[in-house]
Amino acid sequence: DNIRVIGIALIIALFLRLFIAEPRYIPSGSMLPTLQINDRIIVEKVSYLFNQPQRGEIIVFYPPNAPTISDTSKPYIKRIIGLPGDRISIHDSQVFVNDRPLQESYIAEAPSYNLLFSPQNQDKTQSSQTATVPPNSYWVMGDNRNYSNDSHVWGFLPKENIIGRACLRFWPFDGRFGWLNPPQY
Repeated sequence: DNIRVIGIALIIALFLRLFIAEPRYIPSGSMLPTLQINDRIIVEKVSYLFNQPQRGEIIVFYPPNAPTISDTSKPYIKRIIGLPGDRISIHDSQVFVNDRPLQESYIAEAPSYNLLFSPQNQDKTQSSQTATVPPNSYWVMGDNRNYSNDSHVWGFLPKENIIGRACLRFWPFDGRFGWLNPPQY
């Protein structure tokens, strides 16, 4: 009887992890100061079945195939900056979305680069160009702008690569425990 209960519990746990939510840890400093190295978070997988990802949300995803990414099987975590159809540019240490400066109180420091990836400029010889996010894709960036391997390096993130939305930091219990709500722009 106990084996049956344990078996059912394992099946429920597996179902929840595969389809509803899963714990993750933060392995790098690319999301500083919002997320610290070794923070533990919950990633929920349900909301994007019913709603589109929104600017400012923190997502976990498999990176696209790109020359600057050595292992596409390890998930990344970044913030959504550009939605399908948005025009993204970076100049004078400021990110612009549709020609408007993005107000970002959450970043570690302003970007020290003006270069953007674009399919027409894969060698990055131009600066301050604009990239238009294609349909079913997103522009994602780490909050630690100058130390993040993100869309400014490798380009657009296809929607199908998204695992889910980071919604809760549950470890450590040091006053940073809580919901990861997107900023209001």
